[in-house]
Formats: sequence, C-alpha cells, structure tokens
Amino acid sequence: QVQLVESGGGLVQAGGSLRLSCAVSGRTFNTDTMGWFRQAPGRDREFVATINYSGSRTYYVDSVKGRFTISRDNAKNMVYLQMNSLKAEDTAVYYCAADLTIGTPSNNVADYDYWGQGTQVTVSS
Repeated sequence: QVQLVESGGGLVQAGGSLRLSCAVSGRTFNTDTMGWFRQAPGRDREFVATINYSGSRTYYVDSVKGRFTISRDNAKNMVYLQMNSLKAEDTAVYYCAADLTIGTPSNNVADYDYWGQGTQVTVSS
C-alpha cells in the first residue's frame, strides 16, 4: 500500500517561512518524480514544484520562484518544500504527489499517480 503523508503546515504571518515534509512508504521511492501542488478554496488544484528522481532537476510555478525550494532525501523516502517570504496568496491546502513515469518532471495534476491527504498552510497578512 503506497502512502504519502504530509506534515509541517500551519499558520504563519506574511513574510514568514514554513517547511513542508512528505513521507513516502510502500514502494521504491528513488525512481519517482515527486511534486507539490496546492488548492485554495473555490479554485482548482495547481502545480507548485516538482523534482526528478535524483534531485538534479527542479521546476517551479512562476509565482513561487525564488521563494520556495523543493528537495528530496531518497535514503529517508522524504520530500520537502521549503517556503520562504510567504504571502497571503500562498494560503491553500498543500499536497505531495508521486509520478511513477520515468521522464521529464510534469506540472500536470493528471500525470501523478499517488497523492497525500494534504496539509493546510495559512498565511495571515
């Protein structure tokens, strides 16, 4: 049974930082592309960041470039999202996801095979 479990969300003031973690179990993790997505109330789930199996390639949505950093530790089956200079518009439920297809990391929700339950991030202005 594949499981992705996010943690690290919470309430933070604008300009602050949070570090999200995603623990993966139930499969060989080090061949998967991993991604972070978010969904605000009344909006579609949107791409935030993705990282390839080795960590050598990362991609971000323009709105978080320079503020967020995705990373992974394959030895620990963990993926992280360091979020700095947070803004009110970053408020959303953040989801970790795994794409089992080997190739260029995708920013498409439909390409991801497994999802976590989400963790709430609220940024007060």
